[in-house]
Amino acid sequence: MCLIALDFRPSSAVPLRLVANRDEFHARPTAPLGAWEGAPSIIGGRDLTAGGGWLAMHERGRFAAVTNVRDPRLEVAPDAPSRGALVRSALECDDLAAWLADLAEGEALHYAGFNLLAGDGQRLWHLHRGLDALTLAEVAPGLHGLSNATLDTPWPKLLDARQGLAASRHARWPQDALLAFADTRQASDDRLPDTGVGRELERRLSAAFIIGSDYGTRATTWLEWHADGRFEIGERRFGPQGVRLGENQITRTP
Repeated sequence: MCLIALDFRPSSAVPLRLVANRDEFHARPTAPLGAWEGAPSIIGGRDLTAGGGWLAMHERGRFAAVTNVRDPRLEVAPDAPSRGALVRSALECDDLAAWLADLAEGEALHYAGFNLLAGDGQRLWHLHRGLDALTLAEVAPGLHGLSNATLDTPWPKLLDARQGLAASRHARWPQDALLAFADTRQASDDRLPDTGVGRELERRLSAAFIIGSDYGTRATTWLEWHADGRFEIGERRFGPQGVRLGENQITRTP
């Protein structure tokens, strides 16, 4: 998962609305949105290489999503665990707050750089594992964005995606937000971040929706989670060069 915009309002009738793009190599095997084989209470897409996920809901009322941190200076052990496994652990652990605290005390250092969002409907946490920081904080109510730096880092595509989500709250949900996440425009060079991967790659990765033959946006996911426990989650899937492969939506009631 490489771009997320979310509207977190824990005291409202809809505590969470979210849209996200997953960018990945097209050759990496992936299961579409659905109940996970062997863990049918988890609803989301699934990485079939490492067995984890990038964004998922648990029917008992938990949400989790992960993005990579883009920093080539961050050295990773060859046997580092999959960051996608964090999504399943967040959904299935007995005590979410305690599990996150253990990660923040040092367990997260075993993984490559990542951001983890995890919540139970009333509380939402952000855990950041970067080169210079390992931090855990509760997410304040309101609009937020997350990409491959830390929460609300003002990258152009994050700002645009967050604005698209904000617009959809007052008009067409989720259509207006999905339009923002389908934007293939690249940022101008003077607005590009510098994450150490070179200007050409920074430019390519600056689009909300990345088109490529080998690597690009594989899925757009949207989620609406209601205070009564009901949620709707949908997914659009894409192949090389952004070709649409399919779409489905799932509703779960408590």
